[in-house]
Amino acid sequence: MGRAQDKVIRIGIIGLDTSHVPAFTKLFNNPQASGDLAGFKVVAGFPGGTDIAASKDRVAGFTKDLKEMGVEIVPSIPALLEKVDVVLLESVDGRPHLEQVRPVFAAKKPVFIDKPVAASLVDAVKIYDLAKASGTPCFSASSLRFTPAVQAARQDPKVGKIAGCDSWSPCHLEPTHPDLFYYGIHGVESLFTVMGVGCDKVTRAQTKDTDFVTGVWKDGRIGTYRGIRENKADYGLVVYGDKGIVPATGTFSSYEPLCHEIAKFFKGGPVPVSAEETLEIFAFMEAADESKRHGGAPVSVGETLAKARKAAKGG
Repeated sequence: MGRAQDKVIRIGIIGLDTSHVPAFTKLFNNPQASGDLAGFKVVAGFPGGTDIAASKDRVAGFTKDLKEMGVEIVPSIPALLEKVDVVLLESVDGRPHLEQVRPVFAAKKPVFIDKPVAASLVDAVKIYDLAKASGTPCFSASSLRFTPAVQAARQDPKVGKIAGCDSWSPCHLEPTHPDLFYYGIHGVESLFTVMGVGCDKVTRAQTKDTDFVTGVWKDGRIGTYRGIRENKADYGLVVYGDKGIVPATGTFSSYEPLCHEIAKFFKGGPVPVSAEETLEIFAFMEAADESKRHGGAPVSVGETLAKARKAAKGG
């Protein structure tokens, strides 16, 4: 049945190897859902899976969860696209995202790409170039961006004009991804949610337990990200303004705020996070890796992104 007949937006999920999969499905398939979340149903899933432990060790369990929720498990992405109106690309490994999303763009199905949007800045550029060329709406975001605590701190009148921000989060490393892409993205995206685009240069210090990245914005503001590995780790930030300093600790609440944004997007609403901002976030993280390779020297975010754009075009 098509959307016009049943008035339900049919969701397909690519990649059944993350806890986001059952969590999102429960929200979208809740028969008592109202408001933004009403009018959806996850109807099909493609397991996927890769060689990293976080993926291969969890595919079977989350696939079983979806079957028990009445979701049809299909053998391929083309088979999934025949059954759905919109797509959640949930593969926990960013490396296959480019190839997994190609047929989605070809079918012109609106898609949310879960973090990380890709496992390289070059692939991230290619994904957004393909989305633009195909005219297919897409976006990517960490769930931290939309949590009430982050949004409240960003808009708190006690802060006034934002002058800077310090953000922190767990920062487990995955050898197949640039250091901050895999988990540090949560804290980095919180930082950008507050600061916005316009970061000029990045410097980074790293020890066994901690990463510390400093970004200087073009207007002179400074934002920092602390990635925590072995010690007490949580999500949080402090916003500095011309009127006051406001902390926001324990900033992850649930996946529901993100799913509200996805739902509005799937119903034809605007893209909630621009390609420009997401690519700058990933350029920030790639520049942080380059700074580490050069002993903490400053690295230009703009030059890092320009180099990736050139590589994406084969130049």
